[in-house]
Amino acid sequence: MVTEDEAMCRAVALAARGLGTTSPNPVVGCLLLGPDGDVVGEGFHAYAGGPHAEIVALAQAGERARGGTCVVTLEPCNHTGRTGPCSEALISAGVRRVVIAVDDPTPVAAGGAATLRAAGIEVVTGVRRAEAETGNIAWLTAVRRSRPYVTWKYAATLDGRSAAADGTSQWISSAESRADVHVLRGTVDAIVAGVGTVLADDPQLTVRDLRDGTLAIKQPLRVVVDSAGRTPENARVRDAAAPTWIVTTAAVGAGPDGRVDLSALLAGLYAKGVRNVLLEGGPTLAGAFLAAGLVDRVIGYVAPKLLGAGRTALVDAGVGTIADAVELDITDITRIGGDLRFIATPRPKES
Repeated sequence: MVTEDEAMCRAVALAARGLGTTSPNPVVGCLLLGPDGDVVGEGFHAYAGGPHAEIVALAQAGERARGGTCVVTLEPCNHTGRTGPCSEALISAGVRRVVIAVDDPTPVAAGGAATLRAAGIEVVTGVRRAEAETGNIAWLTAVRRSRPYVTWKYAATLDGRSAAADGTSQWISSAESRADVHVLRGTVDAIVAGVGTVLADDPQLTVRDLRDGTLAIKQPLRVVVDSAGRTPENARVRDAAAPTWIVTTAAVGAGPDGRVDLSALLAGLYAKGVRNVLLEGGPTLAGAFLAAGLVDRVIGYVAPKLLGAGRTALVDAGVGTIADAVELDITDITRIGGDLRFIATPRPKES
């Protein structure tokens, strides 16, 4: 017998398997418990247009779902899109109770809980809400703000340098950290870099296995912020390994500084179905995103090295005095190889 709390923990873990492949849909995990409390079905939403987590679990359970409990990380959808409404599928399956972690914030899909209650099904919400929100934070943030969730990732030495005085930067971080970055890339919908990084380093901005160079099956959209269209035709970001969008002021408009309007850029990505963005470089673009309040999470790989000179990891973030510093709440610190990886979220400014 499995408790509903234990089932929700499992559902949250299942949902994470869909990271990077479900946009513009959320990641969702589901467990079905039979009348005796045993697991009779489980599933997660694997890709946009594919069966939702509840449908996968119901297919496994069959008649064993009747009289049982559905435990799901997000409120069952209540509309017909590329698939039918999960609320109606649960009603048809004869479940007696539905346990939900997070209410659906989208007007088009919300209302599943009300439909279930109207059919006489007992509905409980808020179970393991914090864990489910964290696991689905990119999609939830995106649909609530109508722009993608932005993670700024960088690597730096202990004294904050991202390159040496001669411009060399390979490799500041360890092989283990670089492998971890490719895992991170595999969870997002788009990777964003500035044209300065493209000109200096000629990165490919793909997801691959560092041991043999094998490319992942699903590749994020590569986005180059290039106000004046300076990206060379032979740049690696233009190869056939992944789709690419070279963003100029002609494409999305210019901001007050005459460069690409970052809010318009994010709006354009949202319209393309992008919900989760990884900002990878360089320091000027990162500073512009931070100054505009458009960074939702920071992931830093700090290497035990000192350079004393060279390019800093961040410039021009709109901070003129210590009182204006961007303060962070650290949520995790982990040793990766010889480096330290920290994850943090910007603290909201006091009004």
